[in-house]
Amino acid sequence: MLPLSRRAVLALPFTARGATVRQLTRGPKFHWFGYYDKLEFDPTGRYVLANEVSFEHRSPRADDEIRVGMVDTDDNDRWIDLGSTRAWNWQQGCMLQFVPGSKDEVVWNDRVDGEFVCHVVNIKSGKKRTLGSAIYTLSPDGKWAITCDFRRLNDVRPGYGYAGVPDPNHSKRIPDGVGIWRVDMRTGAKKLLIPVEEAAGVPYPGGYSNNAKHWFNHLLIGPDGKRFIFLHRWRGDKEGRSFSTRLFTADAQGKDLYVTDPHGKTSHFIWRDAQHILAWAWHPSKGEKFYLYKDKTDRVEAVGPEVMTVNGHCTYLNRTGNRWILNDTYPDKSRNQNVFLFDTQTGERRALGSFHAPPEYTGEWRCDMHPRSSPDGKKIAIDSAHNSGRQVYLIESGL
Repeated sequence: MLPLSRRAVLALPFTARGATVRQLTRGPKFHWFGYYDKLEFDPTGRYVLANEVSFEHRSPRADDEIRVGMVDTDDNDRWIDLGSTRAWNWQQGCMLQFVPGSKDEVVWNDRVDGEFVCHVVNIKSGKKRTLGSAIYTLSPDGKWAITCDFRRLNDVRPGYGYAGVPDPNHSKRIPDGVGIWRVDMRTGAKKLLIPVEEAAGVPYPGGYSNNAKHWFNHLLIGPDGKRFIFLHRWRGDKEGRSFSTRLFTADAQGKDLYVTDPHGKTSHFIWRDAQHILAWAWHPSKGEKFYLYKDKTDRVEAVGPEVMTVNGHCTYLNRTGNRWILNDTYPDKSRNQNVFLFDTQTGERRALGSFHAPPEYTGEWRCDMHPRSSPDGKKIAIDSAHNSGRQVYLIESGL
């Protein structure tokens, strides 16, 4: 065991370039937000959404209920409780997020009467309405969403699906009538856009491995609402406990499918604009790097190949004209996670902080930082477990 003085040092964040770190949530309960491509801040940057849980270090069970709320950063970081959910996971929470274009509506997923649903809640009035489908990602105008099968996700990739409703297609490698749905955020009407069998029917170079089981994950609608991204994944005899992945795009009605990355190793991605996608992937040109793909073409170029050298959760700061990329890393050899900004014009990497990840935060219940920015790009929120359990922290970006 490390000496007390050394352990104390590791528990403290390291900041650079004058960046300041502020702890927004505190114990005895634990808090986190989840994925990096959701709107955690309200349009003013005052309110910061988060999930609250009373335990860590195990998978969620069907009866595990967590609280949903937000922090008022203008009122001594006061916690405001908004509700609860029994549809959540460690990586993405319950898809809690502000509705794009709204200053007072938020959404999150839940499980009610054996079905996964989505609540739409006004944070000022408390008025709530419930849609009969969980959602994954919202359109830029907040009027529609797309979603996938969280039952299957929980079966094939614990940490991304929801407990409580078994996958009826557990034994099927390519299920019928399951895939990506479009959800009307006003009426809750749901329409199947892309069945799993359609994507699986698109040839893969070299062919799928024997006994490959297929699913969809990580959906994201483009900034103009005209196209969306999804990952087609499969696991067979060749993959073992891992999986293979390729990145598709499609139009808003699930048509005009295009395989943007066919090489089987796409990971984290983000839209830069309506035509370009940044993703960590493997490409014959430079191996595993961040690449910028032009949608529906074979044009691709490495981004920061000598600076952004490891996989991370990437987003663009839109207020800077997409000049700056916000990114993080998984724990390094010293189990430090790093959050930084990358300047696409100068190639500069600007460190914002390094945070120690205790060894018990691993696998399904690891605590990825998943950095998220306020609308003006001046504030960065992260999840970190460096100081007595996972909590939400605020970093000043310095921009």
